[in-house]
Amino acid sequence: MIARIWHGTTSATKADEYLRRMRTIAIPDYRSTPGNTAAYALRRIEGDTAHFLMITIWESEADVRRFAGDDIRRAKYYDFDKDFLLELEPFATHYEVYDR
Repeated sequence: MIARIWHGTTSATKADEYLRRMRTIAIPDYRSTPGNTAAYALRRIEGDTAHFLMITIWESEADVRRFAGDDIRRAKYYDFDKDFLLELEPFATHYEVYDR
């Protein structure tokens, strides 16, 4: 199994709306992709900045590729991201999962 972790930041004032969009658009997209077994949105607010982590679990690297494209290291962004994120970080990270 593969864990895919993406990080992004928004201003704290946009954090609630961004989380709502992640929960109503991004997470359903992750979960509807064959091979996805879990999708979690995590949020931490530090001063004026909100940090988000998306942690998704996949059956295989091929399943991650189905979601992210041929270069699984590349972050996948949604149309609404540019209106919220302070930076479009180029990469996601991946880990092998051994226990759940």
